[in-house]
Amino acid sequence: MSECQLIVGGGVLGLLSAYALASAGNHVALFDSQSVGTESSWAGGGIVSPLYPWRYSPAVTALSHWSQDFYPKLGEQLLAQTQVDPEVYATGLYWLDLDDDAQALAWARREGRLLREVAMADVHRAVPALATGFGCALHMADVANVRNPRLIKALRAALLQMPNVTLHEHCAVTGFIREGERIAGVQTRQGDMRADQVVLAAGAWSGELMKTLGLELPVEPVKGQMILYKCAADFLPSIVLAKGRYAIPRRDGHVLVGSTLEHAGFDKTPTEDALESLKASAVELLPALANAEVVGHWAGLRPGSPEGIPFIGPVPGHEGLWLNCGHYRNGLVLAPASCQLLADLMLGREPIVDPAPYAPAGRLASAG
Repeated sequence: MSECQLIVGGGVLGLLSAYALASAGNHVALFDSQSVGTESSWAGGGIVSPLYPWRYSPAVTALSHWSQDFYPKLGEQLLAQTQVDPEVYATGLYWLDLDDDAQALAWARREGRLLREVAMADVHRAVPALATGFGCALHMADVANVRNPRLIKALRAALLQMPNVTLHEHCAVTGFIREGERIAGVQTRQGDMRADQVVLAAGAWSGELMKTLGLELPVEPVKGQMILYKCAADFLPSIVLAKGRYAIPRRDGHVLVGSTLEHAGFDKTPTEDALESLKASAVELLPALANAEVVGHWAGLRPGSPEGIPFIGPVPGHEGLWLNCGHYRNGLVLAPASCQLLADLMLGREPIVDPAPYAPAGRLASAG
């Protein structure tokens, strides 16, 4: 008999978790306080790589590599299933004027990733719009970006096609149903909903819900602001990154520039200061953007966590409760692997990677 699984949070982690579990034949109900995917998953840039992958722990690297290799197949699968193209777009990425390029190259050799030094003359031939004045560059040719709003749209459409999935949008979860040491469902503004297992994938809001159980989950909102330009389709052929800021090309000529890192609680109001800072970074990378119109400016809340290592697995002492949250800056990058790992653990399958680094056990505290 198939189990009923309930997912709290309709971002990319919640949607892909639902997709993985429902594909295995389980009944899945997904709850989101708004329309699915309208928070961090919509707001991000969608680079299918950590910004500086060599600066992360092996735990992040393991999920990242699995996801990077899987994304093209996921894009094709969703397009065939829904006729919505998530636009997994392999543009490559140039890192400019790094101060740890030797560490980056050593990491790439160790991990078997194709990262190489390139002459600046070659970079300017490949990316004519790039500013002069940069001294050195590293290039990874196979880095892709995904058009995250379209990924969300495709996942939602795929779930709506599945008879064993129910989406409850605009239905906020306010707490959990406890029966002794077991979590038997959730409380919502529309009433209680019971399930065999509950997955918390509520991004930056996950910590707030864990407090209702007296648990301290170290996941906090970290604001990020982005701006969007509309350029000619061939204006920027590759992602470029310098001084922590990046420009990402979409296939239709949209160029995203981001992003800020701000600790401002749950406030996601776009600010004039951030707009000016992002515009300055945009022009420093791509001078022609000085004459381009900013067609979008927004903010989202990343689920910040220690070292950016997500929480994936069962919550000790709360049987039936699982976490898939705390991916910080890499939610879109790590989502396919995280959701596959979660499904493997919940369904008793051989896990795709060692689950130990992500286990909530030993990483949670009692709320003071």
